[in-house]
Amino acid sequence: MFTNPTAEASKVLLHDLPRWFASNKRDLPMRHDDVSDWGTLVFEIMSQQTPVTRVQPIWLEWMRRWPAPADLAAASSADILVAWANLGYPSRALRLKNCAGTIVEKHDGQVPLTMKELTLLPGVGTYTASALLAFRHGIRVPVLDTNVRRVLVRFLDGREFPPHSTPSKAETARADALLPEDGAHAAQVSMALMEFGALVCTQLSPHCEECLMRAQCAWAAAGFPKDEKRPTPQPYTGTDRQARGRIMKALRAAHFEGGEGLTKRRVLDAARLDGGDRYQPTRVYRALLKEGMIAYDEDTRRVTLPR
Repeated sequence: MFTNPTAEASKVLLHDLPRWFASNKRDLPMRHDDVSDWGTLVFEIMSQQTPVTRVQPIWLEWMRRWPAPADLAAASSADILVAWANLGYPSRALRLKNCAGTIVEKHDGQVPLTMKELTLLPGVGTYTASALLAFRHGIRVPVLDTNVRRVLVRFLDGREFPPHSTPSKAETARADALLPEDGAHAAQVSMALMEFGALVCTQLSPHCEECLMRAQCAWAAAGFPKDEKRPTPQPYTGTDRQARGRIMKALRAAHFEGGEGLTKRRVLDAARLDGGDRYQPTRVYRALLKEGMIAYDEDTRRVTLPR
């Protein structure tokens, strides 16, 4: 059950918060007016589950090397995976290449600007499409990332975190209903909510003592109750994810140094972790091969990044 805002709460969301944003927003190059639709799309995909501070330098380098979809579509998968560096989940890098190819083949190299066409692109979901349409073109559409959802459920519903991992139809409908009719104003509200969640109403250490929304905040009025199921960081040490990362790091280094790849033994050695099971290196290696994240050359008997 989602609570609709009172008149006082609406004033905070629609007027006070955008004023706060105008004075406190971070000057990020990804937000500059001269950024293309493609640049915005790349940034939004890069920043999924990844802090903006890690994304920014890599995004800048990507846009220097591949400023348009056609540029990325023509690049080698190996070069793309190397440039992805430490962003994590490198499958997103290959989806971006596929996305670029689709834009070139089906949209004459121009990023489409309808929700239906955008969400048909590889790697582009509702949130990414909404962010592009709202923030670049002032189209009135709710933008519900993790930060926005958290701020709204605390402020309006008095609970610490959203009840579901992804927005429900009811949550989306409520977010849509609270937006002003003007598209540019609506985009400003969404951006302000997002920035407020990133800087003030943070996940685990919110700055409630300096919160401009506190007087109307239902969570504050309820005494800041803690959810029984609080988000916890996913384990990394000893996991298949860590083993995958070590293989990809080793192959990125080998590609950078000459592109000849590594022997299978060296790849398996890179995946051996303290605390990992004996089958982990082979299991992870086979999974990466199956997903097309790495390749094995029968002639040279070397493991490389995909060409």
